[in-house]
Amino acid sequence: MADLDARRQAIKDAFIENRGYWAEIWEQMLRLNPDYFEAYAELSSVPWKHGVLAPKVKEFMYIAADASTTHLYNQGTRIHIQNALRHGATEEEIFEVLAMTSILGMHSCTVGVPILLEELEAAGKLEMPELDARRREIKEEFIRVRGYWHPFHDGLLSTSPEFFEAYLNFSGVPWRTGTLEPKVREFVYIAIDAATTHLYEPGLRLHFRNAIGHGATQAELLEVLQLLSAIGVHTMTESVPILVKEAARAREAAE
Repeated sequence: MADLDARRQAIKDAFIENRGYWAEIWEQMLRLNPDYFEAYAELSSVPWKHGVLAPKVKEFMYIAADASTTHLYNQGTRIHIQNALRHGATEEEIFEVLAMTSILGMHSCTVGVPILLEELEAAGKLEMPELDARRREIKEEFIRVRGYWHPFHDGLLSTSPEFFEAYLNFSGVPWRTGTLEPKVREFVYIAIDAATTHLYEPGLRLHFRNAIGHGATQAELLEVLQLLSAIGVHTMTESVPILVKEAARAREAAE
């Protein structure tokens, strides 16, 4: 591949200085349209030039968004795991981020169960057991381990204490055995809920509240959202290589 011209090289050097790395996925985009890449580099670099979160925590946000089941952007996950390790993250910390990210599937229940109960009630078929001693014990354990309670948990606990207890055990692993700060854990939940591939408002509001309770600042929380805004560039990192290949094929056919 030919060397970059002076302008493109300057853009690449600035990206590396601000973001701390370079990856092959950027190369074609930079060569094809330096104006676009420079604008993206400027946008994505703001949290790195002016932010307050530790570099490895910034990388945790990218990992959570990319590894989420609503996105599963594996090449991004790989890049940001590499970056996080380079910034001093441990294997255990990154596993903890992934473990928290894997809980996203529970939103099927936190969204679905309240709707189900409303429809059952409307049909006159709702059976809602009382909060007996076992259910109260599970609720108290959830609050002890996770540090909060939300009304959308009530229906699932009442109708299926066995499943709710299993959910507590699953979601509670990072809180029982992990090493990340509680506010950083909440940042991970914010990342998966605020990502444009999910936009789960009830969870986002809840985890903002929890993070603030754990000492997170306005600047930190704004930075998490700014970091997540970069996910839109995956349209380009996935599609530009296709464009380049198909354009070359079309030129060959024309010749």
